[in-house]
Amino acid sequence: MQLTTIIAIYFLIWWVTLFAVLPWGVRSQHEGEDYAQGTDPGAPITAGIGRKLIWTTLVATVIFGVVAGIYKSGWFDFGTWTSWVGPRR
Repeated sequence: MQLTTIIAIYFLIWWVTLFAVLPWGVRSQHEGEDYAQGTDPGAPITAGIGRKLIWTTLVATVIFGVVAGIYKSGWFDFGTWTSWVGPRR
């Protein structure tokens, strides 16, 4: 596998993982005691984006490691998979 393909796959896994991690630990203003006038009550009290980026990187790296291990071991053959889901002739 080429380096650019590896980077692209990792980026896609990281991006999807980011959207899965974003809701972790979010408390909205109407749940907490700090309510800023003129803001949406559903807005988070603190975003904590730095911590979420670190968690995203850790989780995405583990997922990428599992996917790369499956690919390298030959346990899952993409040629066979494409013949199953590809167009019928």
